[in-house]
Amino acid sequence: MMLHEDKFEFLSYRTPASETIAEALPFMAEVNNYTTSNGTTLEKSSLVRDVGVNMSEDLSWSPHINLMVDQANQIASWVLGVFKDRTKPVMMQLYKSLIRSRAEYCCPLWNPTKIADIHAIESIQRNFTRRISGMKIMNYWDRLKELNLSSLQRRRERYMIIHVWKILHGVCPNDIKMVFKENSRLGTKVVVPPLTKTATALAKTLYDNSFGVKAGRLWNTLPRDVNTQCQLECFKAKLGSYLDSFPDTPPTPGYTASNQNSLIDWFSQRGGPQMAR
Repeated sequence: MMLHEDKFEFLSYRTPASETIAEALPFMAEVNNYTTSNGTTLEKSSLVRDVGVNMSEDLSWSPHINLMVDQANQIASWVLGVFKDRTKPVMMQLYKSLIRSRAEYCCPLWNPTKIADIHAIESIQRNFTRRISGMKIMNYWDRLKELNLSSLQRRRERYMIIHVWKILHGVCPNDIKMVFKENSRLGTKVVVPPLTKTATALAKTLYDNSFGVKAGRLWNTLPRDVNTQCQLECFKAKLGSYLDSFPDTPPTPGYTASNQNSLIDWFSQRGGPQMAR
């Protein structure tokens, strides 16, 4: 098979600690680039875009989120400049079809936990909904209720839970080897992979933020009547009702919330942390 080597990029994942150690090694110049079979040298890139997602060498999704937020805000500015109608039906249709869809592309993969990243993404919806007629005087949390919207944070967690359902029922490949177990009282639960006690703080952060762990913990908050649904549309309907039973108060500058608004946080406040482990 002949490959178009000029279209390849070279990305080397490394942590800040490994970067410091590696700089002192005499052969580092050789591993900072890659030579293809025909002699083409690929210089190391700090950010590589693959299937619409930007991956950075420091294992952070913040660069991808920043680029996505900028693009979504540019589209929002274009929409507000071209369309003069600010009525709710028109604005909501434009927002859902042109702006929100861009802000949610592949979000189960890069779903952030940093408050700054959550703020940045939520600002897309917060700023646009302020421009809807009659919404400017309302605070963001009240606007969500008035417009029957979920926060972008809550929607990302919903997508993660739905993806776990698809893995469980064979709709999507189980390429992360997610393990499920049946419980006569609690229904279907995810076995969250353990982390060694000697793991570093960075490893623990990456572990907690990984899809296999975060999505598994989200799934484990679901009650039996939700996690045992075998039809996707029935599951989505039950899941929607379940999510609506929790407050939706996303982290927002100037607002004081009782937690970080994750479904896991609300579930723990109801006294069920043992089910989410």
